[in-house]
Amino acid sequence: MRHTPPTEVAPTTPLAALSRVPWADMQDSTGSAAAVPLLLNSIAWGDADTARAALEDLRKRICQYGFVTEQATAAVVPFLWELARLPHVTCRARIIQLLRAIADARQWESTATAYPKLLNRRENPVVWERKARQAVRARRDDLDRLLAEEDTEIARATTELARALAD
Repeated sequence: MRHTPPTEVAPTTPLAALSRVPWADMQDSTGSAAAVPLLLNSIAWGDADTARAALEDLRKRICQYGFVTEQATAAVVPFLWELARLPHVTCRARIIQLLRAIADARQWESTATAYPKLLNRRENPVVWERKARQAVRARRDDLDRLLAEEDTEIARATTELARALAD
């Protein structure tokens, strides 16, 4: 039997992989994405008001205006899926709505159609947007579990997300 030191995080601990992401090296709408882990933890463990405020702040950082993604968005998506599945998280329907907004995001692609020089930038937001959408699609197997929820708000948000991913 293998002994796990008490300082090690069990693999089933929510958000255990947060520390593996180089957040400080990524950008969100405010600059450095270094605050993202704190926001995700506040969503996971905060009371309803704290979680809602943290999710709103996170949304502004990774999907500003509900359609402008950032460099850090794709890295956040797996954690959003994880939080959406946790029964104790108080704002799960809003998390699912954020996933849908990310799945629908086409702002940078639309802008690049009109201004192709955007694609020549070293930091290419079109690539960020595509990676974010791919990250949402990569976890679509979680939809069935969320669709089975008794909470009608979660089921409705999940249905909308499923429709967005069906396109």
